[in-house]
This record gives sequence, C-alpha cells and structure tokens, in this order.
Amino acid sequence: MSARRSTSLRDSSAESERMEGTGSWDDAFDWFKLEHPASRSVSHHANYKCLLQAERVLVEERGVVLINTDEAGTLIVTNFRLIFLSEGTENIIVLGTIPLATIEKFSKMVVKNQSAPRHSEKTPSQRFLQVIGKDMRIIVFGFRPKTKQRRAIYEGLLQCTKPSRLWDLYAFSCGPFKFTNANPKVRLLNEYFRLLGKGFCRASMDMINNGSYTMSNELWRISSVNSNYLMCPSYPFALIVPKSISDDEVIQASNFRSKGRLPVVSWCHPETGAVLARSSQPLVGLMMNMRSNTDEKLVAELCSQLGDEKKGRRKLYIADARPRKNALANVAMGGGSESSSNYFQSEVVFFGIDNIHAMRESLSRLRDYLDAHGTTSSDGTLSLLRHGGWTWGRGNLSNMSASVSTLGDSGWLIHVQSVLAGSAWIAARVALESASVLVHCSDGWDRTSQLVALANLLLDPYYRTFTGFQALIEKDWLAFGHPFAERWGMPTVSGSSDRPPDLCRQSSVGSFPLPPMHQSLGSSAPPTPSSSHAQNQHSPIFLQWIDCVSQLLRMYPFAFEFSSAFLVDLLDCVLSCRFGNFFCDSEKEREQVGISEACGCLWAYLADLRSSEGRSHVHSNPFYSPLKHDGPLLPPAAALAPTLWPQFHLRWACPTEAQAGELEAQCRIMSIKFSKLQKAKEEAEKKAKETAIAMESLSAELRNEKQLSSSAMALAKRASKETAAIKRAIQSLGCKVHFASGGDTTADIETIPVKTSQKSMFSPSTRESVGIVRHEDKSDLSVSISVEADDVSNNPFGRVCDTLCPLRTRDGGCRWPDAGCAQLASQFIGVKADYEALDSLSIYEGYFKTMEGGK
Repeated sequence: MSARRSTSLRDSSAESERMEGTGSWDDAFDWFKLEHPASRSVSHHANYKCLLQAERVLVEERGVVLINTDEAGTLIVTNFRLIFLSEGTENIIVLGTIPLATIEKFSKMVVKNQSAPRHSEKTPSQRFLQVIGKDMRIIVFGFRPKTKQRRAIYEGLLQCTKPSRLWDLYAFSCGPFKFTNANPKVRLLNEYFRLLGKGFCRASMDMINNGSYTMSNELWRISSVNSNYLMCPSYPFALIVPKSISDDEVIQASNFRSKGRLPVVSWCHPETGAVLARSSQPLVGLMMNMRSNTDEKLVAELCSQLGDEKKGRRKLYIADARPRKNALANVAMGGGSESSSNYFQSEVVFFGIDNIHAMRESLSRLRDYLDAHGTTSSDGTLSLLRHGGWTWGRGNLSNMSASVSTLGDSGWLIHVQSVLAGSAWIAARVALESASVLVHCSDGWDRTSQLVALANLLLDPYYRTFTGFQALIEKDWLAFGHPFAERWGMPTVSGSSDRPPDLCRQSSVGSFPLPPMHQSLGSSAPPTPSSSHAQNQHSPIFLQWIDCVSQLLRMYPFAFEFSSAFLVDLLDCVLSCRFGNFFCDSEKEREQVGISEACGCLWAYLADLRSSEGRSHVHSNPFYSPLKHDGPLLPPAAALAPTLWPQFHLRWACPTEAQAGELEAQCRIMSIKFSKLQKAKEEAEKKAKETAIAMESLSAELRNEKQLSSSAMALAKRASKETAAIKRAIQSLGCKVHFASGGDTTADIETIPVKTSQKSMFSPSTRESVGIVRHEDKSDLSVSISVEADDVSNNPFGRVCDTLCPLRTRDGGCRWPDAGCAQLASQFIGVKADYEALDSLSIYEGYFKTMEGGK
C-alpha cells in the first residue's frame, strides 16, 4: 500500500475522526451558503421519479455536499441505493448514486478546523462520510455541522448495505417484475447439446426431471451422476465426460480431487476432437506420492482420441494456473500438482498467476491511485487538475497505463497480462497442435474459470456473440461454481438464517447496533476472526476476467458482437445485486433458494435495453464483422500488452478520459443516421409501392370503363340498326313515320284495312287513357309510336312500349326478350306501341335479321 496523506479520507480508523486538519477543506465548499435546512423527513419521497420497482426511501437528508464535484443536494438511502439528487432540480448525480451492494466499505471522518488567532469562537468541525465502491469509485459527502444528518445516513447504510440474510436483498423485494428468468439448467443443457453436435435437440424441464438428457456422440457423453449434487456440491447437475468412463469411475475419480471437482470437459473441438477440460488440484498428499488409477484413466481418455490423419496419441497439457511455489505450498494441506510421469504423454505447465488476495490488494491500490490523480478526486484539496496542475497522464491512454504500472505500483495490468497470456497459450495448443488441455488451480473455481472461459472465447466465435457470451458465463462461471457470494461479499445460503447477527455497540454512533461485518469500518475495535476471514475471501476475480475480455475487444474490434459499454453494464448489474443470476456460490444453492423464480433475470434486462434500438444500441459493436473472424483468435505475445480500460477504470476519476472510444461513438452515430436513412428509404419505397399498386388499380378501372363504354357504344349502334329496321318494317306496311325533335315518332297507317274485331279490341277507354291514338270514321287506322329514354317520367315512349308492344303477354311479360327494343330500353331508349293495334301485323324475327344483314 502506498503511504496515505495525513488529511486523506482514505483512513477509515477511529483515529481519523479525531485528527486535526489545516482548514484546507474550506475551499471545497461553504457550509453556510446552503439555504436548505437539514431535514430527516421523507414526506415527499413518493414524488421521486427515479425510484425503481419496490424501491423505498428509508432516510432522506437535504443540504449535503458531494465533495468530489462540490455539488449540493439531497442524499437518500433506499432499500436498494444511495441516491444523490441535485439541489432544486432533483436530477440524479450519477457519481454520488451507488447501489448498496456495490459499496465495499464506508466510514465517517471528522476534520477539525484551527481557529484564527483573532477569533475566540471555536470553528465547527467538518463532518464527512467516505464511501468506497467495488466499481472503482471513492466518493465523499460533507454534512452540515451540529446536525444529525451524517449519523442518520450512516445508520441507514449499516442497516442495508450488507444484510445477514440473502432474502433481505432488494432483488427479492422487487421480484421478477417483467424480467422473468428461464431455468438456467435448460440453458446449460442446450449448450452441452451444441458442444456434442446435437444442437437440433432442445432441452426442457421434463427432460431434466425424467433424466433423458444423457445424450452422447462418438467421443463424449452427458452424465447425470451429479444430478443430486452429492458427488460434488459445487459442480452442475450434468457433466460432459469421456464416453468410455462409467459413472462409478467418475465417482472414484472425484475422490482424488480437491472439493470433489474431478476433470470434466468444458469445450470440445468439433473437428479435431481436442478438448479443454477443467478440474481442481489433485490430492497427492504430503509426500506427493498419492495416485489414483481412475483419475489417471479419466485424464488419459481426454486425449486418447485421434484425428483421421494422425496415428499417434494426442498430447495432453496440464496447465496449473498457480506459481510453482504456491502449488508446492499446497502439498502441506494435502494438495499439490500432477506429475507428468503419472499421466502418459503429458506435460505440466505453471502459469504463475497470483491468488485472490493479491488481486484484491492490486485493485485497491489502482483505485486509490486513480482517485488521487483524477479530476473528481474524493480529496477536495489535493486534486492536481482542480488546482491547475498537470493533466493526469497528459491525456494519453498509453501514458496513463505506464504511470499506473510505475507510479501507482498497483500491478493490476501485470495480473491482467498473466491471465491473457495463459489463455492465449491454451487456445494455441488446442487450435494449432490439436492437443487437449486440462486446466486447474487450487479449488478450480477462480483462476481456472478465468483461463478456461477466456480460452473458450478465443477458440469459439459463438461465444463472442450476445447469446454465446451469456452461455459461456452461465457454463464456466455460474454452473461450475465460482463463489460469487463469497468473492463479492454478498450473503450466502449457509449464513442466511432467521437468527439475527451478533450485535455490538460503537461509541461514535451511540447505542446503534453494528453488525460484525462493519466493525472495521467505523470502529477502532479489531475485527473478529470470522469477519476478517470473510473479508479476506473478497476478490475481484470476475471483474478481472471482464477486464481481460475488454482487452481482447480492443485488440480485435471486428470479432465481438458486443461493445465495451455492454461489459460495463454487465458488471454494474452483477455488482448491484439487482438481479439474482449471480447470487450464491453454486448451482445447487441457487436451486435451493429458488433464485430463478424469485428474482429478476439480468440477461432479460440487458436484452430489453437492446430491443428498442437493435444494432444501433450502445451495447452493440458497430464494427462487428462475423465473417472476418470466423475462427479462433490467437493473439501474438507482443499484442498481449494490456492498457487501462477507460470506460470502466476512468469513468469516475476522469470522466473525460473515459470517452476513449471516440471513434466507436462516431461510428455509432453514423450507424444511427444510416439506420434512420435506411428506415426513411424503406418507408419511401413502401409508399412508392403503394402508389404503384393504386395506379395499377386505377388503370384497371379505366380499362374496365373503356370496355363498358365500347360495349355501350356497340349496343347503341346495334339498337340504332334495329330501330332503322323497325322503321323500314313500319314503312313497308304503308305507314308514314314522322320523327319529332322531342323524340316522339308518329306513324300513320293509310292503306291497310282493319277488321271490326280489331277495333273492338282497342277500346275508347284505353285510347283516352293513353291519349296518343287518333281514330276517325275512315277505314284507315292511325297508330302513334313514341320513342323515349329509360326514365319513364321523362320519356313517354317507354310507357307506350309497356302498354302497346304486340310482343308482350297478357301478364306483362315480353314474348321477345332478346329483341332490339328490349335491349334498347335497358341500355339507351325504348320502343313502345299499342300492341293491340299491331297484333295483326305479321313481323318475324327473320325479317329483322334479313334487313340487318342486307343493310
């Protein structure tokens, strides 16, 4: 640890509360400029729009100052977060808002100001609350003197930050909400089926309940030997083992490995048959002479299968993630490492990756260094940028990385490089030599998970997609028992009980009961052994692995479907404990608690964020080109030089430097514009298509109208011909036909005698009613024929046709429905006459046809 400054807020011991400062904090803010009175009321908290589902306000204090940015506002403790709202607008200040589960520790600080010589009155002490997060931030809040604001916030944090029972976490209060979670066992089986080449099969709960998931191919099989978790509580319910190894042999082999974590397959090459396997250390004993025939047989079967073009045995590499000296030290506890002489055609390699304690201290030093040199330093007096000094790292990412390696002396990047180099070496052995690799550390759930998961990411392009990355994490981190609860300091299943934790008292906070896990934060009392042991097991192993993934994303920007922003949000969700996917230490414990049914799903939440924008979302990598890297990624050693991950490491200490992905942001903006233009183009094409369809419809209607018009003209022409034929027929009878301009036609019949019977048939009453027949005392008969339009009211010829047509029956029907007059009446005009007067005329159809043909 680097030496701490005497006035630094990083000292959380009780002596720091009694230390005297120099009054330099006066420049940070003026306490007496705050107009809002201190208030512990939560009367209006229901109006806060920032609250999430089932989030409740527990403590609310106004007039608090965020030292990092010199902003005044309202500090709120809820059952999920510590929220800092800006003064007046009540907008969330992101730096000062942190989920309770993300808080690593917090402490109180009192800085006494020295009174000026001329002033006899004592200057009030300044009261601060320092909050250190697991997400690389250190924030400090300042409170008004002579108030109980800080005490109220401190007590609220004590009650909520680290609950003793798992089900006291916010995720259980919120429930699944709209982010429901499918059973992770089903997803694990689907991934197993894919690895065995059975991707066409889909897993289900019925398959799990009846045990019908034990499929196999020519090399490997899925075993249900651990379905009840009796053989290995930290392993998943289903395991991929060599097909030639029986379940009894699997159980025997587990007895030779630490925690029963025997060698099982994590990934298999679909073409060469090479596998990537994982396990824990062998129990070789103090004399390093203990052996297990079944363990040696199982390991040998991992590499006995050969490709078609080879005749010899496949080589086996046993990759021990630990330094050699650490592996030898484990011999004293019955552990150790394999001997290549006991495992045929094998080679043991040590990677020299440090343990969880070194990683925890390294990240802590890095966090302190970034905070001390950042623009939003938690120390309000010593920020170099705030006082006009040199810019941290001179704005160059490579310079910043170099300064962290030297000035900061954190060693974090060196640890990241070790994990990257080990994973690249493993991937190269599998891809280039078609060799099988067995990876382990001590218990096989920390460094082993890092190496195996990262090697899988390098070997299989599927794991570089959103869906595949989820499957990779659920398989090699969750299913294979990385102890997330222990590493992140969350409540465990074994520690969750109805009995409240032992309570102690702390003089600085009165009689408020303080759980043992907080004794080291605000009290000078030494921590209890149990709390010290729990604290020693905390380590950012998963965070370090995500950091390694970000380094690969930087080296291969076209190979990953997701972006660095997706990795940051994923880490934030894991650290916040808002969802239950990463609770507990094993698959068995999560099933016992019923996590998948009781809590929301992190993957569903992230997918919901992307659903609105799709490829334009910040989680999507705009440079992703799956065809460019459709095989393994094998970075050369020279490329494995990690740098700071600006989007995560620098987002709190140096927000401007965190925007290092400027090119990515510009590309995403262009992608969004392109998407909008593409959408506008599609809408324009859709409208053009609709217009074309409408034009085609109108053209069809126009053609129909033309056809109807042509048909009407033909009918009119035919009617005209038939009318002319009728005229000639009437004239052939000796009638004179006179056409009036109004449409009436009068035919006078002069020479044809009419019988008396015909006269009697045409009664005077009928003549009077019609009014168009004129009868004189001569032997001639005069008949009036009218031609009118279809409209009876305006065309009297139609009415005459109805009453005088000689071809109509007594009941009003027409004897000649196909006649021209009938068609003429329906289309254009009608010919109507007194059929009683013309009944004696002999006019036949053939006559009209003959006349028409002659015409």
